[in-house]
Amino acid sequence: MKGRLIVIEGLDGSGKATQAARLSDALCAAGYSCRKITFPNYGSPFCQPVEQYLAGALGSHPDDVNAYAASVLYTIDRFASFQQDWKPFYREGGILVADRYTTSNAVHQCSKLPPEQWKQFTDWLFDLEYEKVGIPRPDQVIYLDVDPKVSQKLLAGRYHGDEGKKDIHEKDAAYLARSREAAHWCAGVLGWDTIACCEREAMRAVEDIAADVWDAVRRNL
Repeated sequence: MKGRLIVIEGLDGSGKATQAARLSDALCAAGYSCRKITFPNYGSPFCQPVEQYLAGALGSHPDDVNAYAASVLYTIDRFASFQQDWKPFYREGGILVADRYTTSNAVHQCSKLPPEQWKQFTDWLFDLEYEKVGIPRPDQVIYLDVDPKVSQKLLAGRYHGDEGKKDIHEKDAAYLARSREAAHWCAGVLGWDTIACCEREAMRAVEDIAADVWDAVRRNL
């Protein structure tokens, strides 16, 4: 017996944490056994390499750490979280709503590679994590599509204009634009559900986005 894993994916500032929490609450209210998990799992000792990478300790620019090396740092974090935390809940049939997952590496690390290498990289990544390492493969991925210009405004509000609080991904507008191109490719090739979150260069209402997320999930339960 195994549960279900639903991933909320999107660029930085797209509202993933908010929508993952709302979806988890909606599933619980509908009578499902559900809990929310978040990656990176900040505060865990197994997440320290990721935190060092994002803080710039391995290079001040995202491209300073190649796509494969960066992905392995995140793999350790996810494997430890699965082993130490949510493995029993999942195997007993519970529903996990993940705020980011392996799919985040597909988006953010593909942006470091030319498009003709994206399939080779994602094949390697998913084989590494789902087959060789053995963490669960998602049953559904919901991609929150946000214009990077809009997400940058939201991040500025989150950090109250303090650019020093941004990680090396958040600071790099060109990198985020490339990541969005990679995300659109992933969503199309891998069959993710895409939710358009912007309208007239502004974010749609949180409640409206949540309703679209719920509709997408309900069709697959």
